[in-house]
Amino acid sequence: PQPGEPPEEAGAAVAAETSTGTWTTVWTDGLTSLDRYKGRCYHIEPVAGEENQFIAYVAYPLDLFEEGSVTNMFTSIVGNVFGFKALRALRLEDLRIPPAYSKTFQGPPHGIQVERDKLNKYGRPLLGCTIKPKLGLSAKNYGRAVYECLPGG
Repeated sequence: PQPGEPPEEAGAAVAAETSTGTWTTVWTDGLTSLDRYKGRCYHIEPVAGEENQFIAYVAYPLDLFEEGSVTNMFTSIVGNVFGFKALRALRLEDLRIPPAYSKTFQGPPHGIQVERDKLNKYGRPLLGCTIKPKLGLSAKNYGRAVYECLPGG
């Protein structure tokens, strides 16, 4: 936490910001029970040998997350909390996903062997990339960037 900020309050603020909290009052707050979706900081412990550093344990209700969406889960948990003013620094140390939620992830429709067969590529890693910038290139320049990337296989 920032100097003078109690660690319990900082932990609670992180839990709120990453679940139902916002920096302002919004009229939609009264339309649902936020308790059902609220993250909770249930334990705080000091980091051994470090002054003013703590480990906060935060739990979230599964209803907060879209089933089968890793993107939604990480956006909710991590989101913009790393720029949160109540904190001097923040690091995600561990993430435990309950079996009930992990079972909602479908996984790929088939395995690596099917991909290798489609590509007729064996005995080496298969790599992918995203052309940057993702937006703003003309079709000609995007094509050039893709062409430069393709010889890598």
